[in-house]
Amino acid sequence: MALPSAHDVALAAERRAAARLLLAHPLVTSTGPHSDTFPLVRRHADWLAQRFQQVFGYRLLVEATYARLFKAGLGPGSGHRLERPSTGTPFTPRTYACLTLALSVLVTAPEQILLSQLVADLRAAAVDAGIEITDTGRQAERRTLAAALRQLVDWGVLVETEGHVSALAEEREGEALLTVDREIARAVVAGPLARSSDGADLVRRAADPGFGGPRTYVRRRLVETPVVHLDDLTDAEREWLRTRQRRESQAFSELLGLEAEIRAEGIALIDPDGDLTDLRLPGTGTVAQAALLLVERLVARLRPENPGHPAIGGRLVIGVPVTEQLLSELLGELIEEYGRRSNWQRGHLEDRAGFLAAVLDLLVRMRLLAPAGPVRAGGHGLPEGYEESAVDGRAVTDVSGARGQVPAHGQALAHGQSSAQANGGWVLLAAAARYATTVAVKSRTDQSPAPSGSPATPASPLPPVSPESSAPPVDDVPKEPPR
Repeated sequence: MALPSAHDVALAAERRAAARLLLAHPLVTSTGPHSDTFPLVRRHADWLAQRFQQVFGYRLLVEATYARLFKAGLGPGSGHRLERPSTGTPFTPRTYACLTLALSVLVTAPEQILLSQLVADLRAAAVDAGIEITDTGRQAERRTLAAALRQLVDWGVLVETEGHVSALAEEREGEALLTVDREIARAVVAGPLARSSDGADLVRRAADPGFGGPRTYVRRRLVETPVVHLDDLTDAEREWLRTRQRRESQAFSELLGLEAEIRAEGIALIDPDGDLTDLRLPGTGTVAQAALLLVERLVARLRPENPGHPAIGGRLVIGVPVTEQLLSELLGELIEEYGRRSNWQRGHLEDRAGFLAAVLDLLVRMRLLAPAGPVRAGGHGLPEGYEESAVDGRAVTDVSGARGQVPAHGQALAHGQSSAQANGGWVLLAAAARYATTVAVKSRTDQSPAPSGSPATPASPLPPVSPESSAPPVDDVPKEPPR
């Protein structure tokens, strides 16, 4: 077999860089923060459009000044939320409403518009839509609207020709002259708005993979989420993945430079470069540090006994139930041990309920923890008429009850004690075992003196990660006999 030429290697690298950029940033402009890679997107536009359509069912539009990858959703509870860059605070429903109203105005707006006129048009659109927008003289309302307009500036829909949209949030409202890119404004919305009756219907319709069926949905799920557990998939999706997981792993490596880690409980695509993600754990900040330490405690206390694989007569364990009370108790212990001496944010220490909610939110988004309840394997969140059963009734891995039973007093029940599915609380998922940690705290007196001219650095409360496997890799499980 002939080795690839230097030209072929360079060509593959260019296409991979362009594909990774579009996957992480579905809207890229020629003057935005990724303008250096935009020429690669234009150069390989035809190849990229074909590959994204074949692999994920995504449509790619490349114009002279921007590229838009129309990505579909993954169904209820799997959305990618917007956040305010300055604080990391998630957009509220109110902010999303302002953002949508602004887009409805801008698709037909003149090329240049005053900030005050845009706000007036937005309020008029709200009246037409039956949406109540309170007096923008209120500080909170002005900040919400300014955050929505700032997002449009970041996307390139608006250009601040004179002044800034942040003037809207100032105590004395300022003015600004804005330049509107109507083409980008029309390209922002990716979902089937015209065919949707309401927001929930839009989410379901957007997640429908269409003719691609299970193949397309599984690929989307693999590349858009930190980890895919088997009960995140229907019978048909699990059957398709079981027979093609090695081939798909190679395809993802070639297209995006991702490496697949295959376990009995599911699959995760690992990015060696670490830049194809909007979530990081371990991470910086109080919430990320507390989340990592909380996962370590949960894994140590709730690790299931004797997990196995149905192919060899074992019991597949994807999750272990955990009560809200235990979560609260463990977070309290962490605050006492690390929080007060590690400069954790005072606001979080004073509001423990809000602190716990923020930590759980991060763990849920990382797919390490999940609210107890129905899963996709049981038909939850499927589009109408979606293919759910495996072809020809083929046998698939049994995932019923794989998230365990209702725990008592914060402990996991032994196998066989109860067959009731958890109806409340939370579930610690199998991928959390990779974040088991070992804590080593050094006192200031034990540290070496800092080099001359540099300040001493206090001991970090964030321990190193020691990955563990909660179950054997799928390759270690005997294959089923040929049919």
